[in-house]
Amino acid sequence: MTGDIDTLEILSEEYRESIPDDFRETRTFTWYLQEVLDHPRIARNAHQRVADMFDFYGTEYNEDAGIVEYKLATEDPLHEGENTFFGRVIHEAIHEFVNKVKSGARGLGPEKRIKLLLGPVGSGKSDFDRQVRHYYEDYTMREEGRMYTFQWTNLCDIIDDQDPADDHVRSPMNQDPLVLLPQAQRDQILAQINENLDAPYTIRNEQALDPASEFYMDRLLENYDDNLQTVLENHVEIVRLVANENKRQCIETFEPKDKKNQDETELTGDVNYSKIAIYGESDPRAFDYSGAFCNANRGIFSGEELLKLQREFLYDFLHATQEQTIKPKNNPRMDIDQVIVGRTNMPEYREKKGDEKMEAFNDRTKRIDFPYVLQYEEEAKIYGKMLRNADVPDVHVEPHTLEMAGLFAVLTRIEQPSTEHVDLLQKAKAYNGETDDIDDVDVKKLQDEAATSADIGEGMDGISPRFIGDEIAETIMDSMHRGRQFLAPLTMFNHLETNLENHGSIPEENLERYHRYLEMVREEYKERAIEDVRHALAYDLDEIQRQGEKYMDHVMAYIDDDTVEDEITGRESGPDEKFLRSVEEKLDIPEDRKDDFRQEVSNWVSRRAREGTSFSPQDNERLRRALERKLWEDKKHNINFSALVSAGELDDEERNAWIDALVDQGYSLEGAKEVLEFAGAEVAKAEMEE
Repeated sequence: MTGDIDTLEILSEEYRESIPDDFRETRTFTWYLQEVLDHPRIARNAHQRVADMFDFYGTEYNEDAGIVEYKLATEDPLHEGENTFFGRVIHEAIHEFVNKVKSGARGLGPEKRIKLLLGPVGSGKSDFDRQVRHYYEDYTMREEGRMYTFQWTNLCDIIDDQDPADDHVRSPMNQDPLVLLPQAQRDQILAQINENLDAPYTIRNEQALDPASEFYMDRLLENYDDNLQTVLENHVEIVRLVANENKRQCIETFEPKDKKNQDETELTGDVNYSKIAIYGESDPRAFDYSGAFCNANRGIFSGEELLKLQREFLYDFLHATQEQTIKPKNNPRMDIDQVIVGRTNMPEYREKKGDEKMEAFNDRTKRIDFPYVLQYEEEAKIYGKMLRNADVPDVHVEPHTLEMAGLFAVLTRIEQPSTEHVDLLQKAKAYNGETDDIDDVDVKKLQDEAATSADIGEGMDGISPRFIGDEIAETIMDSMHRGRQFLAPLTMFNHLETNLENHGSIPEENLERYHRYLEMVREEYKERAIEDVRHALAYDLDEIQRQGEKYMDHVMAYIDDDTVEDEITGRESGPDEKFLRSVEEKLDIPEDRKDDFRQEVSNWVSRRAREGTSFSPQDNERLRRALERKLWEDKKHNINFSALVSAGELDDEERNAWIDALVDQGYSLEGAKEVLEFAGAEVAKAEMEE
């Protein structure tokens, strides 16, 4: 029992520490004036606060991509990495989104636009939007993200017909307390604020009071002979404002309902019928400020599937963006301050883009493309995150499983290259950063070509990560049912092939092409499985080191037009061209490119020598791979590949050594046996064909 009480005390204390010190305090308007002079950022507008939020959680400049990466997306510090985002194109999209918010913070125009996240289903736009909302909640709880609003008090003392239930009234739009000052006096305060402001933007506020607050201000000023100080001291309290999506406070998520029943009051608010009997229909106190734009004030408006709204319904966004106002029925115009984010999929975007009557709306949007990930290893990390965040059974994920799933997905998303020198698989590898084995590949040129040939953009079509994730989940459960404690590519391929036709989001005309891509991935996996087995069977560190040193001796002699001492006779002779080519051919380096490769390796060795690092072929991926393949060629004729697929040989000492070597590469014991048998069968078949 004591333990339970102690635990509750600890939890209670942790909760208390998470709440801002002034969360439930009320302050005076005089206090706020001094506070905003001392800490000008508390008076920021929504774009400025959201822009600062992205920087607050940390940034890192990616020099290769030329973009800023934001740690709320790359590391997710609030949730220990649970909601990280992967893929260069995604971080480019996030970079573009933040740039538009930061431009809006500086008053350059995007503050008057909808930030429209466009992408296919499952591309991550909704996850990113949700991440921004979660972090905005957290940011406003912190000292750096502070903001305040006000509430009217003791209204019944002055206003005769005020409902006693409305003696204390919170600012319906959660406005900044500065709006209580007339514009001329407000501008004086803002001038002083900006003198003290250390920020790349200027704080402005030209908003009018919301209609209800304006009503109270007028009645109170009338009572106190226009003594503004008395009104603010006797009837205004300053309170801390914290964004909370569940309470619909400074964050609002708006989802389209039935097209036939769409009502603009969902956005702008409606009459509060319970107050009409008290105040009358035309009284601003009888208005219900529950519209989505009202709730999002001072924060973020998030519109899901925004373009599914009827054309007439979207007209409300015209003033909300360009003029930053809304005009509800039966209520005066109201100023709003919020970052308006919309999300939409491809079919709705194509429909609205071709609608000439939507020209005004389209002109008020800033499109930010959220394509599918186009680097297959980054795509594999998405599946890895899915497995980490789930209650996955004790299943070992074999090498290449998630990468091959990612490769298949990427092949369905990228545009077919026009050049004969690069095929689709090579393009996918080039996008993944694997350009060493592809001659004259220009990734930028491939990207530019795809941008021209694609309907909207490369990566905006293809198979969703959700489909792949579903098949991985099904493969895991099927493996468990069959007593297999490992997830392997061969089993996953079978599930992908079987269920392609059963997935509703895959057009029938794409099925034949997707099956062809799946066969390409099977072949790629076969090569990688054989490579792993080759590594296990031919792995001899001493021999690789010896062969590597020999190769470099002959390369240096070739470059310097020098001689090499023969290992057997001790005589000086020219470089052994046959030996050099036997290594280089393992990387498919043609005769006319051998000089480039030899110079490249020579430069690498010289650079390491200058750094004081000794030569080791293990540290050069291409050279290591070439030497392993040569060693494999030298040894494979002495290996009985038929024995690799024979169950009766499982206890063979040499075979067990090979299995141990595969386990060292990351395979499970059973997975190592399976890949050894699979690769052995493939090599044996190839040997027979030769």
